[in-house]
Amino acid sequence: MAIASPSAPTFSASFCCTRTESPATAFSRFPSIALTNSQRNRTLRLTRRLAVSSRFNSSTPSGAGGSVSPDNGDLQYEFFHGFSPQRRRRGSPVFVTLPVDAVGPAGQVRRRKAMAQSFRALAAAGVEGLVMEVWWGLVERDRPRVYNWQGYLEIIALARRCGLKVRAVMAFHQCGTGPGDPHWIPLPLWVLEEIDKNPDLVYSDRFGRKNMEYISLGCDVLPVLSGRSPIQAYTDFMTNFRDAFRPFLGAIITGIQVGMGPAGELRYPSCPSQKLTWAWRSRELGEFQCYDKYMLASLNACAREIGMREWGDGGPIGTGNLMQNPEQTEFFKSDTGSWNTPYGQFFLEWYSGMLLLHGERICKEAETVFRGTEVNTSAKVAGIHWHYSTQSHPSELTAGYYNTLTRDGYLPIVRMFGKYGFTLCCSCFEMQDKDEKQINPVSSPEGYLKQLLLAARMCDVPLEGENAASNLDDGSFQQVVKMSKFYSDGLEKPSFSFNFVRMDKNMFEYQNWVRFTRFVRQMSNANIFRAKLGFRGDIHQFLTSRSDAKFGIAFAYC
Repeated sequence: MAIASPSAPTFSASFCCTRTESPATAFSRFPSIALTNSQRNRTLRLTRRLAVSSRFNSSTPSGAGGSVSPDNGDLQYEFFHGFSPQRRRRGSPVFVTLPVDAVGPAGQVRRRKAMAQSFRALAAAGVEGLVMEVWWGLVERDRPRVYNWQGYLEIIALARRCGLKVRAVMAFHQCGTGPGDPHWIPLPLWVLEEIDKNPDLVYSDRFGRKNMEYISLGCDVLPVLSGRSPIQAYTDFMTNFRDAFRPFLGAIITGIQVGMGPAGELRYPSCPSQKLTWAWRSRELGEFQCYDKYMLASLNACAREIGMREWGDGGPIGTGNLMQNPEQTEFFKSDTGSWNTPYGQFFLEWYSGMLLLHGERICKEAETVFRGTEVNTSAKVAGIHWHYSTQSHPSELTAGYYNTLTRDGYLPIVRMFGKYGFTLCCSCFEMQDKDEKQINPVSSPEGYLKQLLLAARMCDVPLEGENAASNLDDGSFQQVVKMSKFYSDGLEKPSFSFNFVRMDKNMFEYQNWVRFTRFVRQMSNANIFRAKLGFRGDIHQFLTSRSDAKFGIAFAYC
């Protein structure tokens, strides 16, 4: 049985450390001739100008005469990674998350031409790179240890030609709600077969409802997947990824985000992922996910260990229903709720401790797999803020974050990430209390985020920010800048980047695109779109006035 001690593991602040991304190595194919320094510099500048000119003003590869083909991946890579990183290192780089269905069910790249045009547009706007979700359910779809990386290899090659870096997300969770969902990506078929034989492999709530988004952490180290444990299956997947993509690691692929739960986040599926976007509006409390036989065995063992066998029969009673006011529940109410009794403390320490142990197991394996590859590893914490202004924080408790008015539930997680050199990824950067409190007075996305950012600063852990919704208004972008400064200001070596979620056709509509490119320039603290490319004038006019341009308003990826 998977047993955890009744108390959450504690970590010393001395464990905190950081891992930084190393600059990509520039490739070149310059003639091997003797040049003076001034000649060499002049040749380098000319070559770069030719790369820009060919890339933006020509639709066909150029012939002899010294100009550069727009499809010459090495020289484009040299252009974008040879001089523009100097601009990017001064500020905070922006990455853009690809559409969920960038790779189809058969492992093929979808809408390849539109994707190529979109990549060129992002590179021209100064975007640092892409966030590419690598789905377990697609790569290892049919049989254990049989991997199909073809579609993702094609995306990496295309990103390289366009001068973009890539962050790869090891997505060990389900996407979508079912076969009718256009974004439906289930767990691997052979895993689903094991779940059919043993339904306790997935989480269950007190009503017996199963959640198929992610395998229960209660069986982390048990050989329940065709002779392997879930942790072994994740490790094998990451190892095969490392071997298949080794030539790109550290140069094109600069980051690996490791999925640790539903939606890739280190949490329990207390609220289905598809409902999280609107959960704060309905103020859902969530349900404790501790009723599969493996979680119950662990809880029962911990209760017997402290001589309180009656505490090990299941989750708390008196938690109300999903939409109930927490002040009307026996467990979550502020002053006399049982969350703040010895029983409540025991259960919540076990529940959050199991989640922390799950995260540490995966961090340890990922650190070993990617050690020496010069990629930055990261993991994500969910942005659950809709009861943040209450004493008990019920929606955080059911998700596995033992964070209340009197207890910091995020500091142990951030310390654990720091111990293994992980970057912290978190969302809600665009959300503002003044807007959310009009709908839900006890919500505080800014309060939640500031607590998490302070924990990251305390542990010297780098940060990746994300938006919770695809808002493209100026107020949202300015809020991202504001919260990034809250983290970075005063740090000697701040390490902040932002993942914009996600690329779609709305992003490339004229007004949205203008706002987005303005935001990218503000984050990078440089006017590269106009100054570096020698462009003066209106972006819309530039993109649409040239019939031979490589991209225009029609590049929208949809």
